[in-house]
Amino acid sequence: MPVFHATAAAFAAPASAATASAPRRCPRLRPLRRLRLLAPLCALLFGGCAIYHREPLAPQDTSTSTRSLERIRIDPATMPLPELAAHRFDPADGLDIDEVAMLAVANNPDLKLARDDLGIARAQAYSAGLLPDPQLSISSDYPGAAGTTRAFNYGLSIDVMAIVLRSANKQSADATLAKTDLGLLWQEWQVVAQARQLFIKTRFQQDTLPLLREQRDLARTRYERMAEARRDGNLTDDVLSAALLAYGDARKQYTDAERAAAQTHHDLNALLGLAPDVQVQLQTQAGDSDITPLADDTLDAALARLAQRRPDLIALQAGYEAQEQKYRAAILSQFPSLSVGFVRARDTSNIYTSGFQINLSLPIFNRNQGNVAIEKATRARLRDEYQTRLNEAYADVAHLREDSAILARQLQQTESALPDVEHAARQAAAAYADHDLALGAYTDAQSAALTKRIDVATLRESLAEQRVGLQALLGSAIPDAFSSAQTFIDTHAK
Repeated sequence: MPVFHATAAAFAAPASAATASAPRRCPRLRPLRRLRLLAPLCALLFGGCAIYHREPLAPQDTSTSTRSLERIRIDPATMPLPELAAHRFDPADGLDIDEVAMLAVANNPDLKLARDDLGIARAQAYSAGLLPDPQLSISSDYPGAAGTTRAFNYGLSIDVMAIVLRSANKQSADATLAKTDLGLLWQEWQVVAQARQLFIKTRFQQDTLPLLREQRDLARTRYERMAEARRDGNLTDDVLSAALLAYGDARKQYTDAERAAAQTHHDLNALLGLAPDVQVQLQTQAGDSDITPLADDTLDAALARLAQRRPDLIALQAGYEAQEQKYRAAILSQFPSLSVGFVRARDTSNIYTSGFQINLSLPIFNRNQGNVAIEKATRARLRDEYQTRLNEAYADVAHLREDSAILARQLQQTESALPDVEHAARQAAAAYADHDLALGAYTDAQSAALTKRIDVATLRESLAEQRVGLQALLGSAIPDAFSSAQTFIDTHAK
């Protein structure tokens, strides 16, 4: 027994000595050391994170005022049509028809929202190209029994199917981006056409309102003179009633024209993003009233390449391509969803293990058949939508061509009759000045000349507006960069 104790003491002594001579480690330092190891990892994970900034809404009207309009500068290179890109914007001397269109493209509220949608589409295309983040799992068990160690389980995995579907999702997002970009271009074309049509309408109303006012004043003068004659007993009631009716019609026509001019002013300011009180000074250029007929060969050539020129049709083609990729992604999603990873673990008996894990869905019931059917039906609808829009485009162009031809013939007939009517009005004015013509005949001759001038102006305005609409439908001014649908999609999808 003493030998045993001596041996035990000899065995224990070196251990205690070694323990005394070794540096003692503080258990509290281990968490701090782990935090230092985690710091670079946290910096890597959160270094590229976005930072939130609050952006409050504006409490007042932000429409462009007269003073702000004078300070607007527009880069012609940003314009969607070549004739606008070659035009200088200078509001100091008033706005011509091209400057109104440029201001509409740069300042239209709806186009600002469309450009915001384009920014969203770009962000979505960027998001679709990102690789999936790996998944890190950590678990730890603390046993309560003596003689055991803490168990842990570390795992790192990644979704393989997300990588498989990345190509189809990226191509679909790129095509959607091209569709949105082309849709914005088409919307800019429509805004340009609306601005030009409102310019034409405004100039027409500025020219015809004095004629209508003169016609109203003539009818009022005639009625007042006839009312005096009726009071003197020199005129019957039926003649006076006819004069009163004519005066009422002329006054109503002038009032309606005033209301139409106010509505046009409101529509133009809203299209240009201007405050309601802004009065835009419009200027005309030499040759603005000349409407040269379009050659049939030019129209036929533009119509033959309509599907490759109009942005809305090319946008539908891009949307169809996006849906093709969604359908392809749905087909790929029929395969089992797969994620793989690696595992490092230790149990409570201090045994380390390394291995891998696989998560696999079993395609027994769902098999993504519902989504496949949805994407296939959506693709069929987009195909029909494109064909319907193309057919409508051909029909609209045919209708405008036919209507423009009718208007051109009617304008020619009206203009050919105008000199005789104006000559009769001048003769009537001379005869009335010499007291050789009655007031009724004089006012009838003057009213006929005014009516014919208004008819000519109305036909010219209708023909000019139809010309603008026809150019917008045909895409006759489309830039060369957009001459090919595929080239445009490839360019704008990057």
